[in-house]
Amino acid sequence: MKILYTGSNGLLGQKISAATTGYSDHAFLATARGENRTINLGTAKYASMDITNAEEVMKVVLEFKPDVIIHGAAMTHVDQCEQNKELAYQLNVVGTQNMADAAKSIGAHLVHISTDFIFDGKDGPYDENGIPNPLSYYGETKLEAERIVQQLEHWSILRTVLVIGMAEDLSRSNIVLWAKGALEKGQAINVVDDQFRTPTLAEDLAQGALLAATQKAQGIYNISGPDFMSIYQLVGHVAEHFNLSMDSVTRVDSTTLNQPAKRPPRTGFDISKAQSELGYAPHSFSEALEVIAQQAGL
Repeated sequence: MKILYTGSNGLLGQKISAATTGYSDHAFLATARGENRTINLGTAKYASMDITNAEEVMKVVLEFKPDVIIHGAAMTHVDQCEQNKELAYQLNVVGTQNMADAAKSIGAHLVHISTDFIFDGKDGPYDENGIPNPLSYYGETKLEAERIVQQLEHWSILRTVLVIGMAEDLSRSNIVLWAKGALEKGQAINVVDDQFRTPTLAEDLAQGALLAATQKAQGIYNISGPDFMSIYQLVGHVAEHFNLSMDSVTRVDSTTLNQPAKRPPRTGFDISKAQSELGYAPHSFSEALEVIAQQAGL
């Protein structure tokens, strides 16, 4: 089987690249905009591809002719999406339409990575039948992308939550690395105690994407970690794991942060469908922290 994946320079893309060595029966093509920035591409080859450029997308896809496309490239910074809606639309909606058109042209199965931010957070944790009601423009674009994907004949949508992990040369950090860095410096930080999530190790999301791809799983699957916690509890776990003090942390609620985009208060996922149908087996949050610690050489 031939598998193309987008966003290969990002956190998820780097973890898919690393995992390709475990899939020796498959050929992989990693794609991202510009040059490859990943040291470990595994067994994948690389092609530069801008998902917002329909002609470029079609050219790369027609040349490689993948059986499956894993579409993980997106603009995921929630506040930046709120502040630059045109760019968010181009990357999250137009980019997905281009990938869907290319997949349709060759009959490829499209595995699309989505988000808990399509929900309003009133009824979390959610199963796959939750009713979307996004609070942010980021959530709106990701929901619109889901609807594009669902027009195809062969598709999977993998919804995920608060992805964490270590990788090379990332354009942005993630909450575990941010918390660890701030706690180590004794930097004063405000941490919300009224937002709840099921944080997801990037390796687990890559596992879920490859399981869905190799099985050509049809439908929506929740792919996240198994442990439900507040952001304040998450930071507390990070402090405990790395033997750091919480003295510099102030516990606050979301209304004090004045963020441009609204966040859903209570999301998180029921992952039982992915576990039973795909064989998805995520790390616990404490195991995830241990993976990150090992990769950081701690």
